[in-house]
Amino acid sequence: MFNALVVNKDEDSGKTSAAVEEISMDQLPEGDVVVAVEYSTVNYKDGLCIGPGGGLVRTYPHVPGIDFAGTVESSDSDQYKAGDKVVLTGWRVGENRWGGYAQKARVKSSQLVPLPDGLSSRHAMAVGTAGFTAMLAVMALEDHGLKPDQGPVLVTGAAGGVGSVATAILANLGYEVAAVTGRPETAEYLKTLGATQIVPREEINETTKRPLEAETWAGCVDAVGGDMLARVLGQMKYGASVSAVGLAGGAGLPATVIPFLLRGVNLLGIDSVMQPFEQRVRAWDRIAKDLPMDKLDAMVHPATLSDLPQLGRDILAGQVKGRVVVDVNA
Repeated sequence: MFNALVVNKDEDSGKTSAAVEEISMDQLPEGDVVVAVEYSTVNYKDGLCIGPGGGLVRTYPHVPGIDFAGTVESSDSDQYKAGDKVVLTGWRVGENRWGGYAQKARVKSSQLVPLPDGLSSRHAMAVGTAGFTAMLAVMALEDHGLKPDQGPVLVTGAAGGVGSVATAILANLGYEVAAVTGRPETAEYLKTLGATQIVPREEINETTKRPLEAETWAGCVDAVGGDMLARVLGQMKYGASVSAVGLAGGAGLPATVIPFLLRGVNLLGIDSVMQPFEQRVRAWDRIAKDLPMDKLDAMVHPATLSDLPQLGRDILAGQVKGRVVVDVNA
């Protein structure tokens, strides 16, 4: 028997509840690799799965946790052997199948990635899906020609998980980073990550009737979407790109095609869930090389399985700054 955060649903009321329970190996889903989980983390999707479900969870009881890192305990796959360090993000693990909020997880070997040399399992979960997504976003901007000498790069939702890691990576690569936040108290935190300019959210969240404004940003990692993304598109420099990674400000996009037609702006969609293995390895190798571990440590808030019900509520309310690292064995 081992511990897991289990979410149950009352069929009469439809309400869910989450608590730490003991479960057994025979309750785990099918898979060819068993991982002794060491750390997990908390993302917005985790908040949904811990709480109301958000349409992501189909069957109960359920063990959430869309990310985990640990050591292979047993394997029927030629790709991994006992003792290998591995990390998992995406593939809808923690959503439609049991995830990482447990001391053990059984998954498909195709869903795992070897942990890069120099990156601990704790640091991997300080990165998690949020940081992995941030790295994919930066790589996409670079693949579309972004270079540090082209001007400032905007990061929206900068104090959140994706934004924090994107800010630290971009600053470490030599970019001038303009960080957007609606929480003034996070300004100093963002500066410690390397932001050189703090942009109050209200300055860039107002809609405008003008489809184009002054060419300001050489690139953008956008975690907000909605009105803010529409506004940002009209402020991009000629040929610049925006990596769209989130919809904290809404799923709508009240924009015109003018920035695409007259300035050649690129809107790049970033999906972290179904990325192919080769791109995952590339991103994790870049994380190990380009994300300063001291900056990563400054983002981290430690937690245990018993803290997760409250953390799930907090992240849905936008009250989580930086990254949470969950020690599932504490």
